[in-house]
Amino acid sequence: MSTRLSSTRVRAALGASARMSVESLLILVTVAVALWLLGRMWSVVWPLIVGLLLTTLTWPLTRFLRRRGWPPALAASAVTVLFLLVTAGVVALIAVPVASQSGELSEGVVQGIQKLREWAAGPPLNIGDDQITGAFDAGIARIQGSAGSLVTAAVTGVGTVVNGVVTAVLALFLMFFFLKDGPRFLPWLTRQLPGSFATHVPIVVARSWDSLGAFVRSQAIVGLIDAVLIGIGLWVLGVPLVLPLAVLTFVSAFVPIVGALFAGLVAVLIALVSNGLTDAFLVLAIIVVVQQLEGNVLQPMIQSRGLGLHAAVVLLAVTLGGSLAGIVGSLLAVPAAAMIAVVWNYLRELFTDPTRDPESGEPHAVGVADSA
Repeated sequence: MSTRLSSTRVRAALGASARMSVESLLILVTVAVALWLLGRMWSVVWPLIVGLLLTTLTWPLTRFLRRRGWPPALAASAVTVLFLLVTAGVVALIAVPVASQSGELSEGVVQGIQKLREWAAGPPLNIGDDQITGAFDAGIARIQGSAGSLVTAAVTGVGTVVNGVVTAVLALFLMFFFLKDGPRFLPWLTRQLPGSFATHVPIVVARSWDSLGAFVRSQAIVGLIDAVLIGIGLWVLGVPLVLPLAVLTFVSAFVPIVGALFAGLVAVLIALVSNGLTDAFLVLAIIVVVQQLEGNVLQPMIQSRGLGLHAAVVLLAVTLGGSLAGIVGSLLAVPAAAMIAVVWNYLRELFTDPTRDPESGEPHAVGVADSA
């Protein structure tokens, strides 16, 4: 018995596919326009994001003080000043010991370079002094030939530093105002929105705020674990400045990729200066192992629990964010994925058809937990 395709069903399927394609294209165009506008306003959006991240870090203490009867402005001012003092203390903890041993460090760096030259001159490389000198001369000639590019890069670097300072100052002021007036934002937002938006948008914003706080807390936990493990390794090897290096590792955990590279470079350099080439390689091995443990095990596990995201989603989000926007993209990829998950889960709750409870016979909305 032969079967024939139904032309009516084929036309209906093609029509539904065409409508879905057009709707998907409209959504993609809307997202592209939104991202373009975000890029145009990035000089304002970036301090706002940094201020929100700092607010999630300092809000628990502010909330504690306000519950003890402190006025909002006083509590926000006290926490802001305390944050500045802690930040200055961390910088001093790292900078002062290193500065006090700057002479030993510079002398050790020269000795380390000499050791590297001696090691390169021996087997299996057998690189002679004339080859090393020729390489240095070629490098100097290349630097002289690209002096204009170096000047441009230096000017760009100065501009980056200035922009960083401006961003930090704006983020600090925004953090103060968020701490002071934050609890009044949702009621104000409810009064500004019409109809059902006044109900749905504040709920999404509140859940997004909880997810952002979970992200910052998870980063702090991961940074603390990194600092403890690397600090123990440095202490066992007898590397000096263990505490400043551990603090530097903790702080750098909030800046993906570059933070870990910078902290690791400082630790390896100090180990090379103080303990020699062998311990420097051991420190490098410890840092690589800890960073691999963090990136592939600890961070996905902790963030997936705190943010409600699967570990694979966290890894893919960081990879995609880094490929699209570099370091900033890696930093914002996980909280952005958490925000998208919050909106998606809320939409699922809104648009899920209610089912009848077989025991009571009453309507029961199938939520995320029920459908999982």
